[in-house]
Amino acid sequence: QVQLVESGGGLVQAGDSLRLSCTASGRTFSNYFIGWFRQAPGNGREFVAAIRWSDSGTFYANSVRGRFTISRDNAQNTVFLQMNSLKPEDTAVYYCAAQRGGQLWTAAAYDYWGQGTQVTVSS
Repeated sequence: QVQLVESGGGLVQAGDSLRLSCTASGRTFSNYFIGWFRQAPGNGREFVAAIRWSDSGTFYANSVRGRFTISRDNAQNTVFLQMNSLKPEDTAVYYCAAQRGGQLWTAAAYDYWGQGTQVTVSS
């Protein structure tokens, strides 16, 4: 049974940093992409970043490029999202998700999802 568990969310001020973690279990993810999405109240799920597990190739939404960094730790089976220079508009529930190949920026392309972790950035 595949499980993705996010952690690391919280309440911070604008300009602060947070690091989110997504720990995966239940299968080998060597052929998968792990993505981060976020969802603010009243909005759909928005692509944030993704990483190709096999070679750590990374992909970012324009809104976070240069501020967020996605990475993985093979030994811990964990993907991280380092978020710097946070803005109030980054406030959302952040989800990690896994897929084997499809449009990285499309939530429907992902097969497995975590439960989400809340990030709140105050101004």
